[in-house]
Amino acid sequence: MVTKVRCLRTRHDGSWTILKIETDQPGLYGLGSASDRYNPAAVVAVIEQLYGPMLIGREVADIADIWQTLYPAGYWRNGSVSNTALAAIDVALWDIKGKEAGLPIHQLLGGKARSAVPCYAHASGATVPELIEDVERYVDTGWPVIRCQLGPYGGGGFVSGPAAHLPRDPWQSRPFDEEAYLASTPAMFAALRERFGPEIKFTHDVHSHLSPQNAVLLARSLEPYGLFFVEDILPPEHVDWYRNLRQSSTTPQAVGELFTHPLEWRPLITERLIDFIRTRISKIGGITAATKIAHLAEAFGVRTAWQEGGDNDPLNFAAAAQVDLACWNFGIQEENNFRPEELEAFPGAPVVENGYLYPSTAPGLGVDLDEGKAAALLGTDPAGYHQPYGTDRKADGTAVRP
Repeated sequence: MVTKVRCLRTRHDGSWTILKIETDQPGLYGLGSASDRYNPAAVVAVIEQLYGPMLIGREVADIADIWQTLYPAGYWRNGSVSNTALAAIDVALWDIKGKEAGLPIHQLLGGKARSAVPCYAHASGATVPELIEDVERYVDTGWPVIRCQLGPYGGGGFVSGPAAHLPRDPWQSRPFDEEAYLASTPAMFAALRERFGPEIKFTHDVHSHLSPQNAVLLARSLEPYGLFFVEDILPPEHVDWYRNLRQSSTTPQAVGELFTHPLEWRPLITERLIDFIRTRISKIGGITAATKIAHLAEAFGVRTAWQEGGDNDPLNFAAAAQVDLACWNFGIQEENNFRPEELEAFPGAPVVENGYLYPSTAPGLGVDLDEGKAAALLGTDPAGYHQPYGTDRKADGTAVRP
């Protein structure tokens, strides 16, 4: 049974939070990711003040019932903070179950559906020649799927100088312009296809920067370049527009990075309006929730592409990999890269080689935690942590949502 629940903040900037659930069996514990780059202390508070006390004395084997009792424990549910706390606990309990069984989690989910997990790389450049050079290094090492961005998220749409046409006292010196984006993004893929031909699979992340009408125009304009998918072309507030996209364009759609509520992803799947579901496992409630979404998606011909790259820690990356291995309708996994000192703090973290992800075959998640090395990573005081998501703006100052 559960005897102790505690959180550890780590990484050089304090952006990772690790949950450890200890049991009455000596040496048996589970690890889960409670990381939230933009609101970490709130997740810790939910675990320590709400969910943690409910766990003490519970049987660690009762994952399904624990999930269902914690889910409504705060009455209001499906928020990013509460979901992240719930996911951390869920993954840690699966980690314990795997250790008790002596099996990796994917074996508990039905066993392998593939020998390795295909990933896509992240290529970018301030200019098209720079982007091509970045893509070439991935092509040379065998990556079959590459995400291409011209500059930062929404890149190609940021303008400066006279083209920005700024008002007096502008709120942003390099604003985002939708029309510039609509022109530069297809031109970027035209140059990529001319250089690399049709064999390499390309993806692109719009990061929800477009109005619904312009999202439809972009999807149409990208059709000639045969993308593997375009990601988050619309924000969660406009998911109804995916019906228009499906009727207007054949460009494959991947969506879900910002989703936390079933009513966001469920109609998109059941109406076959998207091709890839890209929710983050830590934002939807963990492995228990992810497997249910994957099974629903399979019934409607939608593939998974969990959003576990970027600011994610090795534990959530490993959780995604375990689900990927056992999920027949898996599509692609976002890559992630960690510093050598981070890998030392998380022995057994998944390894990415030439476009494939190989999780550890050790029981449970397959990843352990060296608490001393994890604590040594921390270069800032967590109490003073403040990293809100940055705001892009149009020329007149209007905020652009991610």
